[in-house]
Amino acid sequence: MFYWRSTIAAELDAEPVELGFTGRSAGRGRGPYAGLNLGGHVGDDPADVASNREALAGEVDLPRERLLFMNQVHGADVVEVDGPWAGEPPAVDAVVTRATGLALAVLVADCVPVLLHDARAGVVGAVHAGRPGLVAGVVGRAVAAMRDLGASSISAAVGPSVCGRCYEVPEDMAHAAADAARASAARSWTGTHAIDVSAGVVEQLATAGVGVHWVPGCTRESGDLYSYRRDGRTGRFAGVIARRTAHA
Repeated sequence: MFYWRSTIAAELDAEPVELGFTGRSAGRGRGPYAGLNLGGHVGDDPADVASNREALAGEVDLPRERLLFMNQVHGADVVEVDGPWAGEPPAVDAVVTRATGLALAVLVADCVPVLLHDARAGVVGAVHAGRPGLVAGVVGRAVAAMRDLGASSISAAVGPSVCGRCYEVPEDMAHAAADAARASAARSWTGTHAIDVSAGVVEQLATAGVGVHWVPGCTRESGDLYSYRRDGRTGRFAGVIARRTAHA
């Protein structure tokens, strides 16, 4: 089920943090959604998506209602949450919490999933950082929101995304991204203008004083991951992070 998974051990009286990025293995998806598609907005059978989300909740040992997905809109808004959503998920691209026993999820199929944590302070976050989010500064806003909750030593896991070689864009789009983060400037396989969003995100995190663990993998090049740029109609994989309760 997981493409990559890790646990940050408990420190002093702090709870451990569990985090990971799912892949396409397991799951009930069929056709272009084959595997563990977790996106409910991409045209897949809702029953299959619900089953996959239930399976993921079970894998992180939480009730389904405590696995929280956002209504991602390629913006820079951040929300703090302390329990299950009351109604529909908010239209945001980052969520942070101090709560235990609550899993935050970000859905992607080429964009950059970012999982933030300060285990000692007991604060975690999940961020959806595509090209618009890179330009809008969603990562920096999420880091600031965590610091408002008391985080002081934040680390990040940056998940697989489309690489710079595979993300050809118009020249003006490339320049806008480079203005936000110089490291995002790239060239495609054919030498045209491109964006390395993940490199830009890592630069923004480093500038904000966040330590980074960069999980390798290009979504367009890896059959283990969903890629909108490669396939068009496809599923979504997830980055998931949770503070464990003392008994979990």
